[in-house]
Amino acid sequence: MEEELLIETPPTPGPFFRFADENAWLTAARAAGFMTTVTDEEGNETEQLKAYTHNYAIDVIGSITVGGEWDEEGNVITEPTVLDGWHVNYRGEVPDEWLQYAVSPEQPVRVWA
Repeated sequence: MEEELLIETPPTPGPFFRFADENAWLTAARAAGFMTTVTDEEGNETEQLKAYTHNYAIDVIGSITVGGEWDEEGNVITEPTVLDGWHVNYRGEVPDEWLQYAVSPEQPVRVWA
């Protein structure tokens, strides 16, 4: 009997999302239930992103810059260009409300391994 070779197709990168800014991203994350409140030992509450669960994973990239030039000491010679938006990668079932923020970059800055 001949053995059949199974060739796995590599996963397609993405989906990728671009929100208007960090506040828009946080609003969308809260609406999707991805934020939680954590209380420390002293009773202080902070809001945190539930970035990784068995159902989804969120990779917040934030602002993306391209270009720029620095000297040997790290001083800026030419400022980098900041791209529009607040960028987020996501794995899992996409919240319907996020579909309006989906983008398809030609060369993603960061992808899932």
